[in-house]
Amino acid sequence: MGICEGRVVIVTGAGGGIGREHALAFAREGAHVVVNDIGASRQGDGRSPGPAQQVVDEIEAMGGKAVINADDVADWEGAARLVQTAIDTFGRLDVLVNNAGFLRDRMLVSLGEDEWDAVVRVHLKGHFATMRHAAAYWRAEAKAGNPVDGRIINTSSGAGLMGSVGQGNYAAAKGGILTLTQIAAVEFGRYGVTVNAIAPAARTRMTEEAMPDMVAAPTDGSFDFYDPANVSPLVVWLGSAESKDVNGRVFEVEGDKVSVAVGWQHGPEAKAGRRWNPGELGPVVAKLIDEAPTPTPVYGA
Repeated sequence: MGICEGRVVIVTGAGGGIGREHALAFAREGAHVVVNDIGASRQGDGRSPGPAQQVVDEIEAMGGKAVINADDVADWEGAARLVQTAIDTFGRLDVLVNNAGFLRDRMLVSLGEDEWDAVVRVHLKGHFATMRHAAAYWRAEAKAGNPVDGRIINTSSGAGLMGSVGQGNYAAAKGGILTLTQIAAVEFGRYGVTVNAIAPAARTRMTEEAMPDMVAAPTDGSFDFYDPANVSPLVVWLGSAESKDVNGRVFEVEGDKVSVAVGWQHGPEAKAGRRWNPGELGPVVAKLIDEAPTPTPVYGA
């Protein structure tokens, strides 16, 4: 009996990289998996069912149960069909793992409107659309008196947490996913659903192009720190019944390391007891900054 025995899981962007490892890891722990991927390039171009079907074949070869779904997660009706695929094929939905995405990196001064829209669409809207349809299903189940033990695991990144030079569109979308996760954790909790997020670092098509030397697999047989499979154990645990008391959290995970990210909090303050005069705020702001923790630098700064 695996930790997710019999649970029904959707993994988006599961045709390769981290998503593929999630799908395989869930299957090894007894889950039935909907493998979603449109088979696009790193930049989001083209479509092919091949990558997702290969993952389905791998799961079935190990004795597991899986089904392919090739819908675009950022298409409203496509996201609805994705959720319905799980229900029609396996009878219900227990876990949604939002992982799909691609990059179109440029400095902000050179970033085109289409490049902004495409990246924000697949990451931020792609998370919202699937969450919205999954939550509607769970809400209906809860109102019908059926037990719900739902899980949503969203995917942000270090760029979403700290920012990243040359990735303004991607970082903004990933930062939005963090806030969306916190709100959904509160709103969906009443239906028996928890919502958490991860910020992974691993070897993928995106990181192999951006930082090939850093993420390259070792050739000496040592621990492969950036193997994407290193990310999946935490995601599988978050998708299990054991994680029911963890909600609204963000975890950084890479290699052998798991940590909890600490987000924005109220910091030092100053009060005047009246409306501030612009001319007196210089030393006030300087003192507040001096008292506050030093921010983590933006990646690439």
